Amino acid sequence: MPELPHDWIASPPTESDTEDIARMATAAKQRATGSGSVSADEVGMEVWGLGSWTRRQLVVRDGEGGDARLLAWVRVHDRAAGRTNIDLTLAPEATDRDELASALLAWCEEIAARIAVERGLGGTLIDVSVHSADKEYQRFLEAAGFDLTRSWLQMSRPVTPTDRDLPAPREGTRVRRVAEHDDGTPVAADIQTVHLMLEESFADHFNSYRESFPEFLHRQREVPGHRWDHWWISEVEEDGTWLPGGAVVSSVLPADDSGVEGSYLDYIGVHRLARGRGVAKALIHAVIRDAAELGRNRVTLEVDADSPTGADGLYQAMGWSTSYRTQSWHKTVDVDGVDAPIPEARAYDEG
Repeated sequence: MPELPHDWIASPPTESDTEDIARMATAAKQRATGSGSVSADEVGMEVWGLGSWTRRQLVVRDGEGGDARLLAWVRVHDRAAGRTNIDLTLAPEATDRDELASALLAWCEEIAARIAVERGLGGTLIDVSVHSADKEYQRFLEAAGFDLTRSWLQMSRPVTPTDRDLPAPREGTRVRRVAEHDDGTPVAADIQTVHLMLEESFADHFNSYRESFPEFLHRQREVPGHRWDHWWISEVEEDGTWLPGGAVVSSVLPADDSGVEGSYLDYIGVHRLARGRGVAKALIHAVIRDAAELGRNRVTLEVDADSPTGADGLYQAMGWSTSYRTQSWHKTVDVDGVDAPIPEARAYDEG
């Protein structure tokens, strides 16, 4: 357990903590960024739902019993071999914030190293996502030895009824939903195709690394808005045969202040052999068109501010604008006595 200030107590969260954590996380987000909320569904996914299977986490209170205040929530996500994500949330009323953050981030590093050992690795890369307006969190990370490595654009596009009439894919390209069985479960071959397309497409992107099919599948199912019918595959014609050329994974966004749901474009990938054939635009149109048909009011996404493919320019041209920015902060933790190296980011081979 971390060494905490005063007589504060750390313990694993339980399902009964869900509502309290959601309220605290919402207050913390609004304090740091001026807006936003965290739903009980999001918290529940991590505390006791599917997401809890790959996370180790603690809550901190200022004492015991029903009157004890919730001061912090910290979690360590074993995302993939050699990649660990961490999240830290402090209640606005928490005191001794730098000392508390230091203790909890040190605990995260210890757990990340332990996960690496369990995987038989010589260490892990720790990744933290931070809102660009959250200067306090950035200060905590810098003090703990993390480096700012990347910025991301969080973009949104309004959806209108006219989006139902977006152009069809160009000749030689088509888009279809992932096939489902009669009971609604997806056809395995199609899910595997989506995984393959994304793995191959992101090989030349920042911090790219191998994610096994089971890890990919589990992580997608953790998303509260996950829906199999929000996954699409693009195919291109080669010598009379239709071959996979790309894929997109999207999900449902909770209702906004107007009471209307949105769609989130989680991942889009185009295989390098299919680039230049309108695959990306066809997949994006499929998500927007679906959102319009379902009566949703927006499609949001995240894109690398320094995308090597210029994806941010494509999105701007298609009606997206930047709502805010986030940052990736990284730190590498090495483990003594383990020979296996940390999996490196893959280099893109043009050949």
